[in-house]
Amino acid sequence: MILQATVMKYIPTNAYFYIDNETKHGFLIDPGAQAGKLLEMIREKGFIIERILLTHGHFDHIGAVEELRKALNIPVCMQANGRAYAENPVWNLSVQTEAPITLSDVTYLADYSTVSLADSSACDLKIIPVPGHTTDGAMYYTAKDGVAFVGDSIFEGSYGRTDMYGGDEATLLQNIRDKILTLPDETILLSGHSGPTTVREEKTRPFYQA
Repeated sequence: MILQATVMKYIPTNAYFYIDNETKHGFLIDPGAQAGKLLEMIREKGFIIERILLTHGHFDHIGAVEELRKALNIPVCMQANGRAYAENPVWNLSVQTEAPITLSDVTYLADYSTVSLADSSACDLKIIPVPGHTTDGAMYYTAKDGVAFVGDSIFEGSYGRTDMYGGDEATLLQNIRDKILTLPDETILLSGHSGPTTVREEKTRPFYQA
């Protein structure tokens, strides 16, 4: 089961639950704000969240992490380059808000490693690096379900900004071509700030043509 929850403090961000239908165990991806709303959804639906997974370390994707981590007593995971964003409110851009964010006790995942549920392989996700929007940009891909949680690397009809710390447009475009658009055409791309799209649809965009 995949459930989208749009959360907002400064800008709307798509958080996602990726849940095993049988056990209701699963992962929460990019909880950017409104920890209370997400906790209420977890309680109402009987979800057991085993880990919080982050596609990158910008404030609008990590804003509810600390409250949720403490409430649920679960690990927080992100790509290995995420330390620069987790520990630095300048890099994660939260210094521009009234509540600068730092994350503690983060587990940094090796590229192409697999994140699995404790007692089931029903919801395995592979972390694939997609730097360019940030240096720690990554997607979580499930071949079984044909879905990639792509964060802000690619949107429906566009791609992430590259004018912030660690951003580089050429790097991002090359990684989109090499890492995302090489997935099967029917793969559904779930992003941080747009509706769902597919690899097939995004392959047609002129800005991805080499």
